[in-house]
Amino acid sequence: MRPSLTRTDDEWSRQFEQLKTAGITGIIPEVYNGSSALWGSNRLPVRAPWLERILPIATRAGLEVHAWMWCMPCLLPNVMRDHPDWYNVNAKGESAVDKPAYVGYYTFLDPAHPDVRAFVRDTVLELATLPGLTGIHLDYIRHPDAILPSDLWAKYGIVQDKVYPPYDYGYTTISRNAFQAAHGVDPITLPDPESNKAWLAYRLQTVVDLVNDYLVPAAKSGGKQISAAVFPGPSLARTMVRQDWGQFNLDAFFPMLYHTFYQAGPEWVKQYTEEAVRTVTAPVHSGLFVGPLSAADLSRTITMALDGGAAGVSLFDLGAMNDDRWTVFAKAVNQ
Repeated sequence: MRPSLTRTDDEWSRQFEQLKTAGITGIIPEVYNGSSALWGSNRLPVRAPWLERILPIATRAGLEVHAWMWCMPCLLPNVMRDHPDWYNVNAKGESAVDKPAYVGYYTFLDPAHPDVRAFVRDTVLELATLPGLTGIHLDYIRHPDAILPSDLWAKYGIVQDKVYPPYDYGYTTISRNAFQAAHGVDPITLPDPESNKAWLAYRLQTVVDLVNDYLVPAAKSGGKQISAAVFPGPSLARTMVRQDWGQFNLDAFFPMLYHTFYQAGPEWVKQYTEEAVRTVTAPVHSGLFVGPLSAADLSRTITMALDGGAAGVSLFDLGAMNDDRWTVFAKAVNQ
């Protein structure tokens, strides 16, 4: 759910009671978007201490609250100015700090950089101190998209039948030096980087190490659960965004099974839910993109997710739900 700073406490109370009645067990409010924090942060620009305000209201309604934070995109002016070396670099040698792919906010940090790892960890550490918070939910915990879902190609005027250099990331000085020391070759000189399994494995591992060695311990230091929004698979995730989330030591996974983005039907959701459930032992909550779906389509998609072994579903997002969709959701919960 997106934040709203104009709603009153009474309005939030009614909203949360409605969600609980409909069968929702937890909310994932966006509290950090790479630009500002929605809690009383001592290290990030604060838009408002909104999270602290809604936490007790949601708790009274019987809802878990998992704070949704962006991980790798960083739009903070002081970081962009003072630490350009923190940002990811593509196979053309272009930095995401001044030439982001696709959209302006794709200013992705480098998951291999020690200072970046500490920076993202410290955000998790700060959230982990908040009383009443159930967990921390990681988003954009990956490299930039090497390949977009096919339904988005027309939007950006591109065709990605393979990985092209402007969208192939991980070529920072730190990573190039580390890979060359281990394998004897500078990866930016590889004629066909996609065929080099060691280079892909290296980039996958940088994200895995960030999660398992930095972010998981930070969340656990405050007794919080930790989960992530991840790409389908992880078979697709490894190719599309260099994310091997099957190796993440998380409490729950929320794969973004937005089937319309892939020009597929609800059965696709079942297929990738099954893969996720086979891959990890933690609960899998299939992420559904509600906006394009009719009530009947939503009902069918929920069925496919549950038939695939999901522990539940997550809905993106609250603003897309209407009376018809809530009706079919409540029916699915009751069944």
